[in-house]
Amino acid sequence: MAASFDKVEEYLENAKGIAFDTCHKIYVLMDDEQMVAMKGYGYDPLISAEDYTANEMLTTIMDWYEDSCGLRFVQAVYTNNDDPNEGFVSLIEQGAEWEGENE
Repeated sequence: MAASFDKVEEYLENAKGIAFDTCHKIYVLMDDEQMVAMKGYGYDPLISAEDYTANEMLTTIMDWYEDSCGLRFVQAVYTNNDDPNEGFVSLIEQGAEWEGENE
């Protein structure tokens, strides 16, 4: 199964930022509350849409994805105060292969 970045690109148009745990968790942050939460969790790098364009964030996510371990995934995350687990949207599922790998 090849990883497609189409959904990632779509979500980045309205994202507030992106975050990476430097191992396998890559997040597209969809609201200000998630930017604050990820900062509180210690995510670094944490990149704001105020500092990067959507295209720059996409390129960054693709680089992170290429450099991350095999358990990697990309999720969009919204704040959902009723059920925080309902705030996650899978953009690239864990275990998907990136089309650019091994070329």
